[in-house]
Amino acid sequence: MIGRLRGTLLSKQPPALLVEVGGVGYEVEAPMSTIYDLPGIGQEVILLTHHAVKEDSVALYGFLREGERVLFRNLLKVSGIGAKIALAVLSGVSTEHFARLVQAGDVVALTKIPGIGKKTAERIVVELRDRVEGMATSLPGASGMPGGAPLDAAGEATVALQQLGYKPVEVTRLVQKVAADGDSAETIIRKALRAALGT
Repeated sequence: MIGRLRGTLLSKQPPALLVEVGGVGYEVEAPMSTIYDLPGIGQEVILLTHHAVKEDSVALYGFLREGERVLFRNLLKVSGIGAKIALAVLSGVSTEHFARLVQAGDVVALTKIPGIGKKTAERIVVELRDRVEGMATSLPGASGMPGGAPLDAAGEATVALQQLGYKPVEVTRLVQKVAADGDSAETIIRKALRAALGT
């Protein structure tokens, strides 16, 4: 199993990353909380990974913080939650905020995350309430990322948000609402997620 990668960041196309390690390029999916804090293209990156092997596929998920990987793995244990929804959770809220929502039993707030309906939110509260106690409290950084600036930041943000599970019509509305001249794709995505989740 692959538990950690240390190599050169070759590309960032949220949620997909390409990291070269010893001449081998690893395709990794990561939540926006990790992507926000990645170094620039061509720089060294160290990712904690979750290696998922299924009958018909093999996937690698990457995280900068152990708390995020722990939460991702706990979410996968909840019935009805797959990797896509788990990434959406980590992209929308910090591990600390998520832990507070679960411990408070705030089903309404949890259902604002793409892919989580009322029944799934209720299962999360029941199954994860004990597990999130003492969860890592590190918050995603707010720093911008150098290098690799997209030609069309709004377009890149739109694609990334759709891959996180938001509907095209909703994505278009969110991006138009929050995008400002000069914003990077990461900034637009962050603003759109905050608007969508009401935070």
